Amino acid sequence: MADGNIDEVVRKINKEKGVKGFIIINAEGIPIKDSFDEVEPKMLTIHYAALMTSLVSKARAALRELDTTNELVFLRLRSKKHEILVAPDRDYILVVIQVPVCE
Repeated sequence: MADGNIDEVVRKINKEKGVKGFIIINAEGIPIKDSFDEVEPKMLTIHYAALMTSLVSKARAALRELDTTNELVFLRLRSKKHEILVAPDRDYILVVIQVPVCE
């Protein structure tokens, strides 16, 4: 993902209603960009990065075990407080944290 693409994705994400923030994580599990301001502790960003990297790795392994021709494209986790959207790529993982929309 080139820097221009990252910036465009970031602009689109920030415009969406209910988005609390995002994290872009590199292949090593290190957060390289996030939208959390200085009020949010950076340890939270690091914690999310570690957990989401592990989750993506386990989900990929589970899919490979079930069907070797399949591949992980997207994960969506929803709790009472947050919705976490995870879009893994070969080199990056995009994590978006948002307030769930009541249906």
